[in-house]
Amino acid sequence: MVKGMYQHIRSICRGKKIKDLTKDRMIKWRKEPRFKRIDKPTRLDRARELGYKAKKGFILVRARIGRGGRKRPLYGKRGRKPSKTGLVRYTPRKSLLKIIEQRVQKKYPNLEVLGSYYVAEDGKSKWFEVVLVNPNSPEIKKDKNMKWIAEKQHRKGVLRH
Repeated sequence: MVKGMYQHIRSICRGKKIKDLTKDRMIKWRKEPRFKRIDKPTRLDRARELGYKAKKGFILVRARIGRGGRKRPLYGKRGRKPSKTGLVRYTPRKSLLKIIEQRVQKKYPNLEVLGSYYVAEDGKSKWFEVVLVNPNSPEIKKDKNMKWIAEKQHRKGVLRH
């Protein structure tokens, strides 16, 4: 059976060699800021599935989020919590992937989030890569597959919840 290039990349990503590589990479990633703009995707197959192309107008951001549960957001004007609700064993309705996409969208308000994918995790953090598009870029406006994002007015994108 003959595999395509992206199937081959996916099978390598699941192998043991890549896990050793990501272990070395994570040591560097821990020292980086929470949102780091990168030149090339770590997982090319997954980025291409989401619509990434290696041309102007596409931006990749590696984002880090703490593992585990979230802290319950406080209610009301005074930030008071009702007495019978818990604070620490709170499970948000959104996945970590959606939370990361929203945080990146706030960090880069002039760009649109296309999608994101899991990269790695350690004991404290999880890393995701988010594919962003600049809708004002002339290359995006000319691209027949991506010009819809430039034509869409008042698109809420990821911050719709």
